[in-house]
Amino acid sequence: MIDRDTGGPRGPDGRCFRPRRRRTFAAAGGDIAVMDDAGPTQSYRVLARKYRPSTFSELIGQEAMVRTLANAIRTGRLAHAFLLTGVRGVGKTTTARIIARALNCVGPDGQGGPTAEPCGVCEHCRAIAEDRHVDVQELDAASRTGVGDIRELIDGVRYLPVSARNKVYIVDEVHMLSRNAFNALLKTLEEPPEHVRFVFATTEVRKIPVTVLSRCQRFDLRRVDAALLIAHLRGIAEKEGATVAPEALALIARAAEGSVRDGLSLLDQAIAHGAGVVDVEQTREMLGLADRTRVFDLFDALMAGDLRRALDELGEQYRDGADPIVVLQDLLELVHWLTRIKIVPAAAEDVTMSEVERERGREMAAKLAMPTLARAWQMLLKGLGETRAAESALAAAEMVLVRLAYVADLPPPAEVVRRLRDGGGDATTTAAPARSPVATEAGSPPPAGGGAGTALAAAPRPEAAPAPAGPPAPEPTSYESAVALVGDRGRLALHANLVDHVHCVRFAPGRIEIRLDPDAPAELPSELSQALGEWTGRRWMVTISDEPGAPTLREQAERAAAAARDEAERHPLVRAVMTTFPGATIRSIDDLARPGRDGGAQALNGDDER
Repeated sequence: MIDRDTGGPRGPDGRCFRPRRRRTFAAAGGDIAVMDDAGPTQSYRVLARKYRPSTFSELIGQEAMVRTLANAIRTGRLAHAFLLTGVRGVGKTTTARIIARALNCVGPDGQGGPTAEPCGVCEHCRAIAEDRHVDVQELDAASRTGVGDIRELIDGVRYLPVSARNKVYIVDEVHMLSRNAFNALLKTLEEPPEHVRFVFATTEVRKIPVTVLSRCQRFDLRRVDAALLIAHLRGIAEKEGATVAPEALALIARAAEGSVRDGLSLLDQAIAHGAGVVDVEQTREMLGLADRTRVFDLFDALMAGDLRRALDELGEQYRDGADPIVVLQDLLELVHWLTRIKIVPAAAEDVTMSEVERERGREMAAKLAMPTLARAWQMLLKGLGETRAAESALAAAEMVLVRLAYVADLPPPAEVVRRLRDGGGDATTTAAPARSPVATEAGSPPPAGGGAGTALAAAPRPEAAPAPAGPPAPEPTSYESAVALVGDRGRLALHANLVDHVHCVRFAPGRIEIRLDPDAPAELPSELSQALGEWTGRRWMVTISDEPGAPTLREQAERAAAAARDEAERHPLVRAVMTTFPGATIRSIDDLARPGRDGGAQALNGDDER
């Protein structure tokens, strides 16, 4: 029998059975609950909340901060205000809540004091963990930015805690407060009551006034290292009963960029995407990333000048769903990684890369020259901006690859200048013969325009020492004569740096030890060594020393000029002239018996009025 009003069946006693209505909603803090008229039927707690640290020992990657706070709590040397800074998801708000629990924990027996290891079972620990403690207040400064909100906070500071040992005010995103709100907080922040603690969290510490910074104890939370984050995610996946491939964990850790919360959110999404089994392809599809090996193939084709293969590879990645902008970003990341490997070979042991990628990265870094990588970085960086602003991202990305392939084998600017200076003719035509970036059929002539050569396929040729132009110059016998030779040969910029910023430590034929001022160019020793080798016809070694060395030539010349001025002022004839003409000054001093000057004096006095 059906009830006319409710649409539900009637029982034998005539009572109506009302059908249950199921409702799904998101609860506070990321919990997902399915409700019906009888109450909640199931609840899911997202990983970022489920595995949120509740003690200092559970925080990862913040050992220095944890050690400092734990020791301060044990010794009772607690500041009245803390400032926690760092990128999103590294644990700022979590740390603030742990501090509140550590200050108010009373232990399982209710008799404990402040501790670096909160028990988690007492009333205060449970209330703070559930965000319902009356003496621990959280203020979201992103939504409550005005001075009125801060006045409400200040009015509550004067009252003693209701039940806890300390009143703790946690202000998240504190940099969003207005200037007047900061000013209203200053006096209370400087001299708060003994029972009050402030904990501020921010991602933009530069926006906080210095008057507030000086009143807080600051802790900078670091990005979590990739290896540590991978181990953390692996442990959580095991607890959840999910099977996650190691390469997939590496991709998630790289995408998280040091943020634990981002990593847990991505892991949560990946587990749901793969129904508990997460592999590399699913993770790449979820993150919108291209296959890393295909990025290596694309860059290999570009550096080899094979433009047709490069464009085909880009087209295939585009058809597979890869964004052209993301492809260029992947190329930029690869160029940066290869450059780091050139400088620090240990960078090849990146745990976020697979063994195949690490091995291939070592091979590519060994074959590519540093100027080639630097030029590729600049062109990709400029091309990325053009692609973002273009109406057709694919067309713009293709033009970036065309430009990059056509300049892959061009010599660096320094090499071009050297060849032109040495009379080598057109530097762009004296390079090794290069094939066109456009692949041609066997037997057909290459298209006009030239292009990139096999930069990766051909091993770099050893560069022969340049022959000196003209007869060799006389070999310098002192550092001063070496500097004078540089000036005579017209290397004015090098000469000026040698005079102003170099301290000679030791000089011997073929070997010079120098100390550089902070303003000296880093490439100065190599420039001096190469120049002296070209001019004298022998090898010169210029090394950097930590010893103080002699004063610079400019300092020596200035001291000599000051001594000569003092000597001239003491001369009877000069004193008589100065007495006769009050207000007269000595503009410069010339030694008419000296036919020339050394490099330092010439640089100092070349333009003085006589």
